[in-house]
Amino acid sequence: MNAQTGQQSFVHRYFKLDEKHTTVKTELIAGFTTFIALAYIMFVNPNILAEAGIPKEAAIASTIWIAAIATMAMGVVANYPVALAPGMGLNAFFAYYVVGVLHLHWTVALGAVFFSGIFFLILTIGGIRQAIINAVPTNLKIAIGVGIGMFIAFIGLKGTGLVIPDKATFVGLGHVTEPTTMLSLFGLLLTAALIARRVQGAILIGILATTVLSMCLGYSPVPHGIGDIISSSMPSMGATFGELDIAGAWNYGIVSIIFTFTVVELFDNMGTLIGLTSKANLVKPDGTIENLDKALTTDACGTVLSAIFGTSTVTSYIESAAGIAAGGKTGLTAVTVSLCFFVSLLFAPVIGLVPGFATAPALILVGAMMMTDVGRIHFSDYTDGLPAFLTIIMMPMTGSIANGFAFGFVSYAFMKLVTGKGKEVTWIMWIVAAAFLVNLVMRS
Repeated sequence: MNAQTGQQSFVHRYFKLDEKHTTVKTELIAGFTTFIALAYIMFVNPNILAEAGIPKEAAIASTIWIAAIATMAMGVVANYPVALAPGMGLNAFFAYYVVGVLHLHWTVALGAVFFSGIFFLILTIGGIRQAIINAVPTNLKIAIGVGIGMFIAFIGLKGTGLVIPDKATFVGLGHVTEPTTMLSLFGLLLTAALIARRVQGAILIGILATTVLSMCLGYSPVPHGIGDIISSSMPSMGATFGELDIAGAWNYGIVSIIFTFTVVELFDNMGTLIGLTSKANLVKPDGTIENLDKALTTDACGTVLSAIFGTSTVTSYIESAAGIAAGGKTGLTAVTVSLCFFVSLLFAPVIGLVPGFATAPALILVGAMMMTDVGRIHFSDYTDGLPAFLTIIMMPMTGSIANGFAFGFVSYAFMKLVTGKGKEVTWIMWIVAAAFLVNLVMRS
């Protein structure tokens, strides 16, 4: 009894539960709530990585392991109620552009992720990250998120079969009556309805419901025994662990790719953390965020580790807001999420049974959610509006997040210069725009 009391008091002291006006029960419920909202990544990320050639079992293992370890670190080190996992958008950039368009091997792409993590860690420790964030105008910051949302949604539409290649118009409408397309539409509408009704874990429910229905109709394999549901051994990362090609990434000279990984991670993570810490009352009266350096350092180390494990860049997840809304205020919430991820390793066989057309609706809906900030962009000033528009439209239209950055940053510097507003462009933006311009010229 005394040991239990001592253990409880240690938990209270370490996570500052009394100071944060919360309880162990509240934190545990909040953690489980976040996990349910975030669990879809275990199904979606392996399917995306598999299209890059990464063995699916290893992709499942690396996704779950990195989410569990990085989230645990965020809770223990930064005392944040924030979960981490491979980021949507960054995984698409990894699979569909770096591997799909540039035709680099996935091991080389992992090498680029590794370099971006090291670079982000240096920026974090050196305090340079704030200068970079401040250098990019608000309009472009918002446009980056919106553009990535469109990019993800377009990939999801292709995954459902609704969008197909067309020689005359480049893209066209697919065969809506195809069974797998109809199943995807079922999943899309069901999940959207659940989200509209604010049902926790809506995306996860939609994926599972679509998978079960496809099994019943014979379009997906059906588990025949307990071994097809619960694994007797942990899924192995053997095919991907330590397989990153650092030399290949360096020799290829993919500065723009490393830069894109870094910048997307920088803005995405910073924006997410600002929003989540505000909801969790972690912002001090002077506007500073407590333990922010620890949180960013944890995230950067997670990126390096994700490359070693064999998955795309890890980042903080906005779905953590579900747990925060349920009362989560400390790292105990994140620790709970981490433990749930560890337990889910036992159910890896089920994850492997989920088809791509069942996870495609999740991409569309995540993209739709990322579009919500488009109204904050000031399109009335053309020197701001055009660069923002090009950032957004060039990502899905060219199949590259990096191209969206390039056209947005270069056009911003050019428009400000020719309209006599060159002083609004910081020296950092000039350097970044020039680097992207050189990269575009060299690739043409």
